Amino acid sequence: MAFQKPTGTQDLLPGFVEKWQFAEEKARDLCRRFNYREIRTPIFEQTSLFERGVGETTDIVEKEMYTFLDKGDRSMTLRPEGTAGVVRSYVENKLYGEPDVSKLYYIGPMFRYERPQAGRQRQFHQFGVEAFGATDPAIDAEVVALGYQYCRELGLQGVKVEINSVGNPESRAAYREKLLSFLLPMKDSLCKDCQARMERNPLRVLDCKVDQEKFVNAPSILESLDEECTAHFARVQELLSAMEVDYVINPRLVRGLDYYTHTAFEYKAEGIGAIDTIGGGGRYNGLVAEVGGPDQPGIGMALGLERIALILEKQEIALGEAKPLDVYLVALGEAADKEITTQIFKLRQAGFSAERDYLGRKMKAQMKSADRMQARYTAILGDDELARGEIALKSMENGEQRTVKLTDLVNELN
Repeated sequence: MAFQKPTGTQDLLPGFVEKWQFAEEKARDLCRRFNYREIRTPIFEQTSLFERGVGETTDIVEKEMYTFLDKGDRSMTLRPEGTAGVVRSYVENKLYGEPDVSKLYYIGPMFRYERPQAGRQRQFHQFGVEAFGATDPAIDAEVVALGYQYCRELGLQGVKVEINSVGNPESRAAYREKLLSFLLPMKDSLCKDCQARMERNPLRVLDCKVDQEKFVNAPSILESLDEECTAHFARVQELLSAMEVDYVINPRLVRGLDYYTHTAFEYKAEGIGAIDTIGGGGRYNGLVAEVGGPDQPGIGMALGLERIALILEKQEIALGEAKPLDVYLVALGEAADKEITTQIFKLRQAGFSAERDYLGRKMKAQMKSADRMQARYTAILGDDELARGEIALKSMENGEQRTVKLTDLVNELN
């Protein structure tokens, strides 16, 4: 029988994958300018890392993880998000011993068992950053601004940031009581997920997509913030305004992960349907200690590359087109064919993209192949030219052809 890709996955084919390469290169360049260094963590980790780090009451842990037993009967999970693995690596490799703030970024696949739909796959890709070691609101603002600037440099239109403060444990404890007083009278009318969350983590109820309209009049967590949390959030807003980041305050924004403290935020994009969130993040001051490290503060964000690709398509933004071939070499004759093998390797060593025929086709068919590959030049070598140490170089743009020495071919293409 014919094999097909698993549900919720996709093949990134030549002609389209160049757009991904462009997006990834833009992320790496932006992180270089912001002084973030790349980190690559395993695609699977111990299941307990995500249960402790992400939170047992989250949808990710309860419903969406790809978990399996390895041959040693250990429970492993394909990573559903990037932060927990980066925190584990930060602790295990003692990066907290560095004298400066540890600023890291990652690009790679994540895995969640969800119902596939536009912009949401079971294997998806994220670009994310994490910064450890500083409580300064300036690092919060920097992380938010980095993701916002990434969207701008890709050319995305109508992107804005929603921000909130989820406070510290003391603030949330006070808010929890106010929120429960609001939610309890409507408990029977809420979905089953919300009813379960009310018992374990009432703030997660506000993240529900089913009953969202029922929470319009819910008390704001901003009213329960203590003086330190209020000052931190005010400073973040001040710095975002100074960087001209387009943001609004959303007091019901809590994010879907349990580890957030203080600043929480999401990136929103218009015109892509009901799922308008393309990424987000927040501060997680207790997470490093939760996974066994010292009590170091942290903050991070991640953007979904599939959703960004969807917006680029919807907004008809062209980027990352395949680059044309520098030169296509045509061989006419057995001796010329052997020499072409040498010449094409020299060209590639010199940094040029070069191709040749491998199907034994006639010259006309080879020239058509060069045209399909949008080659800048074709270099035509016959046995007679080889005997003279020459090769014909033709510009595919204007049709001009000249004869050059074989030894000068690399210089002639510069």
